[in-house]
Amino acid sequence: MKLLEKNYEPKDFEERIYNNWLEKKYFKADENSKKPAFSIVMPPPNITGVLHMGHGMDNTLQDIIVRYKRMQGFETLWIPGVDHASIATEAKIVAKMKEEGITKADLGREGFLKRAWEWKEQYGGTILKQLRKMGVSCDWDRTSFTMDENLTRAVKKVFKDYYDEGLIYKGERMVNWCPFCNTSISDAEVEYEEEPSHLWHIRYPSPDGKYEIVVATTRPETMLGDTAIAVNPDDERYKDIVGKTVILPLMNKEIPIIADEYVEKEFGTGAVKITPAHDPNDYEVGLRHNLEIVKVFSEQGKMLDLIPKYEGMDRIEARKLVVEDLEKEGVLVKIEDYSHNVGKCYRCHNTIEPYISKQWFVKMEPLAKPANEAVRSGKTKFVPERFDKIYFSWMDNVKDWCISRQLWWGHRIPAYYCDDCGHIEVSEEDVTVCPKCGKPMHQDEDTLDTWFSSALWTFATMGWPDKTKTLEKFHPTSVLVTGYDIIFFWVARMIFSSLKNVDEVPFNDVLIHGLVRDSQGRKMSKSLGNGVDPLEVIEKFGADSFRYSLVHGTSPGNDLRYSEEKLEAGRNFANKLWNASRFVLMNFGEEYKEDWDNLTLEDKWMLSKLNRTISEVINSMDKYDFGVALQKIMELTRDEYCDWYIEMCKPRLYDMTNVTRNSALTVLNKVLIDCLKMLHPFMPFITEEIYTKLPNAGESIMISDYPKADSKFNFEKEEKDLELVKEIITGVRNLRANMNVAPSKKASMIFVTNKKDVIEEGSSFIEKLAGADKISCQEDKTGIPENAVSLAVEGIEIYIPFDELVDIDKEIERLEKEALTYTNEINRAKKMLDNPGFTSKAPQDKIDAEKAKITKYEELLKGTNERLESLRK
Repeated sequence: MKLLEKNYEPKDFEERIYNNWLEKKYFKADENSKKPAFSIVMPPPNITGVLHMGHGMDNTLQDIIVRYKRMQGFETLWIPGVDHASIATEAKIVAKMKEEGITKADLGREGFLKRAWEWKEQYGGTILKQLRKMGVSCDWDRTSFTMDENLTRAVKKVFKDYYDEGLIYKGERMVNWCPFCNTSISDAEVEYEEEPSHLWHIRYPSPDGKYEIVVATTRPETMLGDTAIAVNPDDERYKDIVGKTVILPLMNKEIPIIADEYVEKEFGTGAVKITPAHDPNDYEVGLRHNLEIVKVFSEQGKMLDLIPKYEGMDRIEARKLVVEDLEKEGVLVKIEDYSHNVGKCYRCHNTIEPYISKQWFVKMEPLAKPANEAVRSGKTKFVPERFDKIYFSWMDNVKDWCISRQLWWGHRIPAYYCDDCGHIEVSEEDVTVCPKCGKPMHQDEDTLDTWFSSALWTFATMGWPDKTKTLEKFHPTSVLVTGYDIIFFWVARMIFSSLKNVDEVPFNDVLIHGLVRDSQGRKMSKSLGNGVDPLEVIEKFGADSFRYSLVHGTSPGNDLRYSEEKLEAGRNFANKLWNASRFVLMNFGEEYKEDWDNLTLEDKWMLSKLNRTISEVINSMDKYDFGVALQKIMELTRDEYCDWYIEMCKPRLYDMTNVTRNSALTVLNKVLIDCLKMLHPFMPFITEEIYTKLPNAGESIMISDYPKADSKFNFEKEEKDLELVKEIITGVRNLRANMNVAPSKKASMIFVTNKKDVIEEGSSFIEKLAGADKISCQEDKTGIPENAVSLAVEGIEIYIPFDELVDIDKEIERLEKEALTYTNEINRAKKMLDNPGFTSKAPQDKIDAEKAKITKYEELLKGTNERLESLRK
């Protein structure tokens, strides 16, 4: 018999176990298997990334699901991979080059891409290697990258198909522009932050000086590009001057006064400046009124030459000078403090600019409708369901998706332009000669939004556009696990992309988890200094304790408060399990034979508790309620098995002649194996290390069968009887502790009860675990010592003649508190029953329950008062 090491040291076995799993290919999926399929794709972390707590949470949840389904008999496929993350990666490479005094222009496109691929090879796999330390059971042979050859082929095909159908078009539109990253970004990539600022009120005079209009703006520097002043057509204040003009300050040119329903007449002065080049709403107004579009600053956020003195200045710096000049000109009316939401780039966190630019767009309306219907019809379900509101609110109001990025790292747009006749050719293959005129063609310089390729992740990683066995067996995937912060970034785009390209949803369920926050509920960040390095945690506490800390006490969709106390709790639980398992293993010997014929009360109780827990855990696991499932497993393993059942079994284990010794070992082994199996998805390493040393265990817990409830182990009466014995033991222990009675001190116990059979069957446990040296049962209180200490458990009165040990005054005080509790409960129930609002609306069973409580507490109060009376004599 193999024994466990004396001390629980995860470093001693975690790496060895993981390497063994890899060697045995336990993670590998077989598309030819006859088993039912279960599949999941890893949300690909950026190649720029290193493991953080968010990855820890996300991948722990995925691994729990995959291990659970694998043990349930599914052919499981979990595809890992990484995302090329065009903006983030290019920014890192450019920053590194800057340290060396090199620019993109110095290297040229090919030279830069060569350097980018070298960077990817050096750093791109770091996070996947780190994930192995956590024990994730991905099919590593299928690791994908969003710029792999097959993913690139899929991207080109989708782009061409969309283009041919008119779903992709190129047009000059207003986009979100990041002057720092120097690229467009989509609406979903804009994060809004409230910032303190000002409202500048500016006077626009008429050419003849007979009227004027005052408007307020948060961006006075953009007024150089104003091409109109707009008012509401129903605003009586301005009806006589609509169609006339005002002078644009500083520029000294006339601009028209127009009427448009976009303007709210109740807001401010009821007049707004219109700058079509730098505001999305103004842009739409400009289109409706055929206004001139005047750009004020460049793509880099530098002022253009509208007024020479501002040219080349940063737009924010120019603002100060513009305000000074407005004041000098006498048109600055007033300045007010004002806070408003400002759009920020989600990558670099600099302020984005609405900017008119020629870009590629995906027409969203035809794609959004079937994607909405897929969720509304239940083909794809959000867990928790409330998160579908975020999905619908974005999809119901979605605008065309700007997919072009002014970057070099990423999927280059497969559009080619004729240098001579201007023909545009979109092709999956490289095109060098124009099919129209035979002259040279050049490829579009821009790359695609990173989310365009990752939207194809579920099916492209399975070999699409080829019709592969993997795709046939494992798509749609079973569940996507992701955070609520990328529902519109990624989840929505995956749904419409999959429906459009493979005519099915990408996943059946979307399990949404929250953020990992610190113990004070704050988001983890470098600036707060509260970040946690998962690898340091694993080094100190082990992977199992790390995983435990990310699941215990959680519920789907809610943020997790992380603390070192949770890690310590996980390690303490693992340590207790280790020591209990080691004790059990030490009791097996050559003479052991499985025995199911001599089960005792405690054996049947333990098996019945196991049966009940298995059903409850499976129910929670199937609902993705992993925090509840883990709690139930812990309660069975730690509380029932370790603290109670092992203690109850010890007398039989120590007596080599006891005919029930083998039955105790049989149940100890059976329950431990099933506890380990239920715990395995959460804490894979310790469960494997223990499991492989137990009798009748297989070669690995990973490929063992998940426990199932068995009706032959439903021992309802025995379970109920022993629960009563446990309550008696707990009650007596608490009473003795309150009186500071030494554990070694024994005392006789008198039970006033009609449940003599239960007490007698559990007497050995009461003697051993509650400090009784003599137990007697009687149906009334005849002969009870007057100064006996007492307690009541489930209608059973227990008397202990401890007069030489008892502090009588403390016992009276305790009973008085007990009597007050019962009195309060009686009064509460009576108050409810005297309330017509309750009795007229509550169901009858609720009313009956309150009446039963009164009867119960009156009986308990009577007994307590009698005991008080006897002590006071």
